[in-house]
Amino acid sequence: MQTLEAIKTRRNIKSFKPDPLDRELVVSWLEAASYAPNHRMTEPWEIKFVGPKTRAEINHKTNFNEAPIVIAVISKGAPTPMDRDEHVMATACFVQNFLLAAHDAGAGAFWSSIGASPRGRGILGVAEGDDVIGMFGIGYPSETPPAKERTPIAGKIEDLA
Repeated sequence: MQTLEAIKTRRNIKSFKPDPLDRELVVSWLEAASYAPNHRMTEPWEIKFVGPKTRAEINHKTNFNEAPIVIAVISKGAPTPMDRDEHVMATACFVQNFLLAAHDAGAGAFWSSIGASPRGRGILGVAEGDDVIGMFGIGYPSETPPAKERTPIAGKIEDLA
């Protein structure tokens, strides 16, 4: 799959096949994702594989759409607000790399913000000052939603003098 095709065809998956997903394959996508840009090579991301007990305690309304694997991605805290912003942005790039790697392999992910709630943070054991970027159900899509219309990028561009 070409990069532009992967970017334009990746979707948030809301229905997964019951097929198992090899954890080592997921780890290989996480490894590829670690090549995301990150200021001063801080590599601020942390990944938590969510087991059945924690998943049940989180109690997501769709149970992450029955995905066979669930992970949480955390952005580590930082000493200054600017460093924190850089960590969050780098971790978001890490997540996008991960999502594209999974998509390229025929898998997909459902992105949820439930772990960012105070309750979710407590269940996940997220340290004070760290940010939950998301929880992701990962598996093979049983259905891929169509693309939603996008605003033409020309309307979002401003030329500065």
